[in-house]
Amino acid sequence: MPFHGDRQAQVAAWVSMAVNVMLTLAKGAVGWFTGSRALLADAVHSAADVVGSVAVIIGLRIARKPPDRDHPYGHGRAELISTVVVAALLALAGIDVGYQSVRALWEPPVRPQWASAYAAAAAILVKECLFQYNFRLGRRLHSQSLMASAYDHRSDVFSSVAALAGILLSLAGRRGHAAWLQHMDPVAGAVVAVLVLRMGYRIAWDSVQMLMDRVVEGEALQPYLQVVQAVPGVEQVGDIRVRDHGRYVLVDVKISVNAEITVKAGHDIAVDVKRGLKQAFPRVSDVMVHVNPHYEPGVTADGDVRK
Repeated sequence: MPFHGDRQAQVAAWVSMAVNVMLTLAKGAVGWFTGSRALLADAVHSAADVVGSVAVIIGLRIARKPPDRDHPYGHGRAELISTVVVAALLALAGIDVGYQSVRALWEPPVRPQWASAYAAAAAILVKECLFQYNFRLGRRLHSQSLMASAYDHRSDVFSSVAALAGILLSLAGRRGHAAWLQHMDPVAGAVVAVLVLRMGYRIAWDSVQMLMDRVVEGEALQPYLQVVQAVPGVEQVGDIRVRDHGRYVLVDVKISVNAEITVKAGHDIAVDVKRGLKQAFPRVSDVMVHVNPHYEPGVTADGDVRK
């Protein structure tokens, strides 16, 4: 099922991948030549982002496919799966960065150069711009994978801030002959690892909940209920379930109509319910309406009056 803004989402994913490739190469090269553990850790994070961007691109492409015989509800969950892939890659990158940083604490401190600080500062600016771009577009398009990509960029901002702090403290330790400060570079790398793992867990939790058919509850469900209740002919709403699939929503609702009307009249009311929900909520892609008979109080199913 095509969605407005698919092209914008694809462009955002490609832009993210291109920038991640450039940042990986830049931070990796500067970190290698200057000996900055924190910047190398940040480069590993960006390398994981490249693979994550590829997963987002593939997920968005598959999600655009229309419903078919094997997938009558569409392919929207492909986007959620790509989001889980991004989270898994973040977790793996965080574990690797943490291991390398902790191990470096028992090695002689390497003195980073000012070039590594400049590289980390530039990465902060670039990644914050990418976060704002992906976050606003993802929120407008209700794209779970773009939102995951946005928070991935934000985790890069945090990790680059930690890396910059570690590099500056290490440089200050070298200048002030404080040996313990010279270990702040790998300490910053360990902080980066924790931030990356935390972000990966957050993204994975939200996506897995949607894959498990988490339904809309509480106050968020009330607008849907009010639309159904306002449809002429609906005597009672027995149950309503709204499943959020990220970019689109599926609704299952049970309504009761006058038991004395014809089957066609009951069907027409169900059509009105479906039309009303789609008009009120553009994200609703399909509505399943189950119609039950409604009897006046004191009247049995066979039409007799209860005594």
